[in-house]
Amino acid sequence: MAPSHPPPSSDPLREQLARNSSPYADPLARVAWDRLSLADWWLPPEALSLHGLETFAALPEPQRRALSHYEFLHTVEMGLWLEGLFMERLTRSLRAGRDNLPRLIYHLHELREEAGHSLMFLHLIQRAGLPRPPLRRGGLRLLALLARATPFDSLPFWAAVLIGEEVPDRFNRYIKRHGHGLCPAILDVVRVHMMDEARHVTHALDTLSMHLAGTSARRRRLLRPLLGLLFRRFVDAFYYPAPALYELAGLSPGRAWARAARTNPVRRAFVHAQTESLRRLLARYGVSPD
Repeated sequence: MAPSHPPPSSDPLREQLARNSSPYADPLARVAWDRLSLADWWLPPEALSLHGLETFAALPEPQRRALSHYEFLHTVEMGLWLEGLFMERLTRSLRAGRDNLPRLIYHLHELREEAGHSLMFLHLIQRAGLPRPPLRRGGLRLLALLARATPFDSLPFWAAVLIGEEVPDRFNRYIKRHGHGLCPAILDVVRVHMMDEARHVTHALDTLSMHLAGTSARRRRLLRPLLGLLFRRFVDAFYYPAPALYELAGLSPGRAWARAARTNPVRRAFVHAQTESLRRLLARYGVSPD
């Protein structure tokens, strides 16, 4: 049974994270919106789902560049979906945590920062003037169910939070490392998101560690299949967009291009490399997704 109250908390860490979150800097004011341009690449070519395919390499550069716009917007839509779920649970947790001031204060900092990210993402969508690519909702139902139904102070919930924050954060770090020549406004969005998410990942990892400390090896083994399924479905939804996205980018038929991305060995190797550190981390805690 999941604990009905929080485990012993790392209040000094939460207090430090809260100090690092102050003073608050509005993400909308930290992006050079006047430098947003569809004439620029929004993702490194190597980060595109079709990179490595001869049929894709043969396309004109403007069409390949358009895919970078929509695949970045896909990560933005994933961010909006994830942060909406997390803000929903954080808001519901405030009453339960009212007697632990460091916890309450830091959760409010997280709420403010996640709301700022969502505003930044929506502003980007509005300024870009592009149709919003749909998410593959079927693959995300398990995460949504877990996020809404699992007790806030439980190992499965914080494992889900860590997966949901680490996967996009690793991708953002890749963009930053290989961002030479990318659209300056997109790099600003990535930097702002990374700076705040570094604190959120630290908090999620610390909270998960506390829950794991009070969880038996047997219970960890029982949870492993659930967390493995969650990990695989989330990674799949994040790295393999819906067929409609390819149609929006002018690649038709979308289903054929989506299948090509899914069977693309270069993409599969890229996804494995991007998620390897998280796999190792979860394995170290005895909840490996493999």
